[in-house]
Amino acid sequence: MGLFDRLGRVFRANLNDLVSKAEDPEKVLEQAVIDMQEDLIQLRQAVARAIASKKRTEQQYNKNQQEANTWQQRAQLALSKGDENLAREALIRKKSFSDTAASLKQQLDQQTANVQTLKRNLMALESKISEAKTKKDMLKARANAAKAQKQLQQTIGSIDTSSAMGAFERMEDKVMQLEAESQSVAELEGGGLEQQFAQLEAGSDIEDELAAMKLSLSGAAPTPELPPSEEVNNIDTSKKSAIDAELEDLRSQLKDN
Repeated sequence: MGLFDRLGRVFRANLNDLVSKAEDPEKVLEQAVIDMQEDLIQLRQAVARAIASKKRTEQQYNKNQQEANTWQQRAQLALSKGDENLAREALIRKKSFSDTAASLKQQLDQQTANVQTLKRNLMALESKISEAKTKKDMLKARANAAKAQKQLQQTIGSIDTSSAMGAFERMEDKVMQLEAESQSVAELEGGGLEQQFAQLEAGSDIEDELAAMKLSLSGAAPTPELPPSEEVNNIDTSKKSAIDAELEDLRSQLKDN
């Protein structure tokens, strides 16, 4: 394949692509109907011319046929009067008109067939134009609907909701974080108060128990009956040693804790 052939093919391909992109369905359909109507006008004119030509041929045929009949009658008249020469001339004239009439009859038959064909084509074209107009309106409606749908899809496609939705998601996460922090602070503050009160309550119990023990050791605790001083002085030394040992052990445990 030569260079010019390839260039020509590329040019035609690009041209066809441009034409395809430039085609507007509504305009193309409208133009197609206009072209068909122009064809209809031309076909009607052709039918009218064919009918007129047929009528002229028919008139000529009838005229020649009548002339042939007239000369036939004259030939018979001349022969009946005994004039054979005149009758022969009449028959010659009759033959001329008869031949012309026969030729016109063939032409008339052909014209009649042509007129019938043109009329059928005319009716078919009128039907096609009517169908084309209906189809054009339907296709125009579909094309307009498709254009509107395409424009809607383009509009929807051009709207970027990701950034807006991303902002909502970030703000939702932030609100959840704030709620979690607020709840944590509340739990921490509430836990501190409860712990402080628990320590106070625990400390109060220990202090009360310690005070009771001090009173018990110092003899200040109420007793039903105090023993005589001599008996107190005579407390068994081994018992005092056991108490002291127990107190020392308690102090050691408290220091370790």
